[in-house]
Amino acid sequence: MTIEDPTIVLSLTVSDVAAALDFYAKAFGSEEVTQMAMPDGTVVHAEVMIGNSLVYVSVGSADWKAAPLAEGALAPCLFGINVEDVDAAFEKAIAAGGVEIESPREQFWGMRTAIFSDAFGYRWNLRKMTEELSSEVIMKRAAELMGGGAE
Repeated sequence: MTIEDPTIVLSLTVSDVAAALDFYAKAFGSEEVTQMAMPDGTVVHAEVMIGNSLVYVSVGSADWKAAPLAEGALAPCLFGINVEDVDAAFEKAIAAGGVEIESPREQFWGMRTAIFSDAFGYRWNLRKMTEELSSEVIMKRAAELMGGGAE
């Protein structure tokens, strides 16, 4: 496997790297690139590929000013993953232990999406473009959705 130079690389801080790696493999089919462990075998950092994107997964570190989210908290960010089949990908993620936030549905901007969270508080948006729309059509649909009409 070769790694291109991605524009963005995510770095996720979690309480249990091994559990996160297991979930991301089951939910997304991630492929492990590298892993660093302590002498006792505890994994403290790993790098995985999700599709063509590189994701770092690490435990918290005071030196790096990084801490996992508090238990039960949800990250304010939302990570989008383009998939071929939103419904199938959503079912796979939920079966792996993801928690449903929004079931699959069509969006006014021409995408089918579904949102879930993982056990570490990160939110994931599975998405597939279903319509190629102009910005004018999207704005018209948005206005209609919000109770206004096209002007």
